[in-house]
Amino acid sequence: MAIRFIILTLLFLSSCTIPSLSLYEDQVGLMDWHQQYIGKVKHAVFHTQKTGRKRVVVSTEENVIASLDLRHGEIFWRHVLGINDVVDGIDIALGKYVITLSSDGSTLRAWNLPDGQMVWESFLRGSKHSKPLLLVPTNLKVDKDSLILVSSKGCLHAVSSIDGEILWTRDFAAESVEVQQVIQLDESDQIYVVGYAGSSQFHAYQINAMNGELLNHETAAFSGGFVGDVALVSSDTLVTLDTTRSILVTVSFKNRKIAFQETHLSNLGEDSSGMVEILPSSLTGMFTVKINNYKLFIRLTSEDKLEVVHKVDHETVVSDALVFSEGKEAFAVVEHGGSKVDITVKPGQDWNNNLVQESIEMDHQRGLVHKVFINNYLRTDRSHGFRALIVMEDHSLLLVQQGKIVWNREDALASIIDVTTSELPVEKEGVSVAKVEHSLFEWLKGHMLKLKGTLMLASPEDVAAIQAIRLKSSEKSKMTRDHNGFRKLLIVLTKARKIFALHSGDGRVVWSLLLHKSEACDSPTELNLYQWQTPHHHAMDENPSVLVVGRCGVSSKAPAILSFVDTYTGKELNSFDLVHSAVQVMPLPFTDSTEQRLHLLVDDDRRIHLYPKTSEAISIFQQEFSNIYWYSVEADNGIIKGHAVKSKCAGEVLDDFCFETRVLWSIIFPMESEKIIAAVSRKQNEVVHTQAKVTSEQDVMYKYISKNLLFVATVAPKASGHIGSADPDEAWLVVYLIDTITGRILHRMTHHGAQGPVHAVLSENWVVYHYFNLRAHRYEMSVTEIYDQSRAENKDVLKLVLGKHNLTAPVSSYSRPEITTKSQTYFFTHSVKAVAVTSTAKGITSKQLLIGTIGDQVS
Repeated sequence: MAIRFIILTLLFLSSCTIPSLSLYEDQVGLMDWHQQYIGKVKHAVFHTQKTGRKRVVVSTEENVIASLDLRHGEIFWRHVLGINDVVDGIDIALGKYVITLSSDGSTLRAWNLPDGQMVWESFLRGSKHSKPLLLVPTNLKVDKDSLILVSSKGCLHAVSSIDGEILWTRDFAAESVEVQQVIQLDESDQIYVVGYAGSSQFHAYQINAMNGELLNHETAAFSGGFVGDVALVSSDTLVTLDTTRSILVTVSFKNRKIAFQETHLSNLGEDSSGMVEILPSSLTGMFTVKINNYKLFIRLTSEDKLEVVHKVDHETVVSDALVFSEGKEAFAVVEHGGSKVDITVKPGQDWNNNLVQESIEMDHQRGLVHKVFINNYLRTDRSHGFRALIVMEDHSLLLVQQGKIVWNREDALASIIDVTTSELPVEKEGVSVAKVEHSLFEWLKGHMLKLKGTLMLASPEDVAAIQAIRLKSSEKSKMTRDHNGFRKLLIVLTKARKIFALHSGDGRVVWSLLLHKSEACDSPTELNLYQWQTPHHHAMDENPSVLVVGRCGVSSKAPAILSFVDTYTGKELNSFDLVHSAVQVMPLPFTDSTEQRLHLLVDDDRRIHLYPKTSEAISIFQQEFSNIYWYSVEADNGIIKGHAVKSKCAGEVLDDFCFETRVLWSIIFPMESEKIIAAVSRKQNEVVHTQAKVTSEQDVMYKYISKNLLFVATVAPKASGHIGSADPDEAWLVVYLIDTITGRILHRMTHHGAQGPVHAVLSENWVVYHYFNLRAHRYEMSVTEIYDQSRAENKDVLKLVLGKHNLTAPVSSYSRPEITTKSQTYFFTHSVKAVAVTSTAKGITSKQLLIGTIGDQVS
């Protein structure tokens, strides 16, 4: 009996034991999750030889070169080039080198195809800007070497693919010729180089590609002139537009003679009134012309006549030509049809026949198709099949094969332009019977899968399901709020106008939303995210929501657009096309009864507009009318201004939510000696736990805490460029601390021999900024702390006990503050891209600086 009691006791204690998790010391600081993206693809080259992994090499608008697994879409390797190192073209040489041309045709590189290691790099010189062109011929080989032809900077270069040596160069800029195309002749070591001199003189050069020898040069003038891109329809014929954009000019340069043939668009049955352009393509015997909102597919007949083979008035994308068999070519046409996308592969020069015709369901959140690249493969019956790599409007990348989406990548996350957070919902205690039954079923299913895994009977699908169950059951991946508030939704806005909600626990995409274009706005720009509605957990009748503000156009005078998005569901609640612009958006520290935050939008005429447009919002705003101030920074003009609300707008149309403003103060920096390069203020929601700081000498100093503090950094105009653009004697960095209510300069410091870029963060009573010291040839970080001397007398404990202190006295920005500063400078070995500071709900935890380095590391 005693033994049974002991066993029962041990079982009870073991069932009450709470498992605990811990980290080893070397695991501290490791990332919870890590994701890599490449951006919107603009070039793609397939490599699908029988030996080795099948892959596709791409370059993107984010200046990324990457090799992707063709089976799963995973990244084999990738390289992120510099901001100004824009990729102009890519290709594959000798079956083992990835060749990239970048920096406006001035940098040519070779990368090892399997692992992405750089093999060589060559810099191409020239005297004049010209269109960069890259050509990797397949038949121009010398021993084991292969030639690479590059046209850039007004010159044509022949480069060795093995070591990057420049074999020969021909300067066309000296002859005032702007090269338009470099054409390889079939089964020959000769090339054609064609271009314009001025707008009406056409030149055709025949060159020996092996040594650069000029074999023939013909030139002819066309009175109508040339404009826009050219379409190469054969090895000796191209098509372009005349200067009126109403005539298609066919230029033939065969048999050492140049001939022009004009075809009026009206003769093809088309109206040329509007914007006409030839779209870049590489189809043999065919090209595409875009007229306003429709496209013409035009073929060059055997009699050198032009005829329209197809016309579409909706979004249609055509791929480049693909040689898939000896003497056979194919190209793909992708058209939208409602919720479906139709993919048709046609044989070259034959529009009426189809090699493949497929239709796939496409999520409308991906938008329209922007680009398509095709590749062929052999089926088991030895017939040719085709796969399509599709680039969507939302920058996502999809591989389609046999009418199915094999894989997709959300590469819009490579171009995040703004981010905010949203609290997760509170976990509710009440659970329905249906949920219990569902949970029981999932529990039984999970245990069966785990049993199969233990007995090594699980299929690959079962293994993936087991991993998904483990991830779902993890505490950090729950879709409810945790006790400490660490679990959140990261709401990110991308350059593609797509919003993603990422779970902070594992980085998965919870939902995504593509902000669709409206009838009034076809190209929204300058998008930004703001917290719109943040209900407290005790009043969660409404879901949190965010506000997206953008402009309908590039100009600052362009009308603004607003969009309101639910952060739990990803549903767009509402959207507006405004009649006024929005050059500045100011969230106010006031909310209405539904927890909607009040916002002020400043238009180009310096009027402010209140949102939301409700009677409650205007009532709250009028109560705080005299306490609302803001500032504006005109970096190009070297002016900082302070503003306040004046009165309601006076106009023909009465608007109770529009107000005139007035300028309270302005600071004008002399343009000949100072240029504004940085301006940073405190976060409005920052919480400061304590106002005092005890120094190492046991002295008490009171922090100067003001939400109206602005940090400004200026440099000498000669030192406003890249590092090293000015001598140390010509460079200086001046930093200011300014009160934005009065415009009073509270602190000023000059760093001689220093220049930007400056990255700074302002928190509590201190500011940290990073810059480059030209004299010492190193990066430095300086910190400045501001203390309030007017409260220095509050150090007597007896006065504090008796209440004879001024700690609770109101503080006004109009009373001259008695402040003192302490500064210190440190060496810092890294180049910095971003600086931020940690924050907590109560401000108790010590502040930590988060520094993003140029090597994409966070320290």
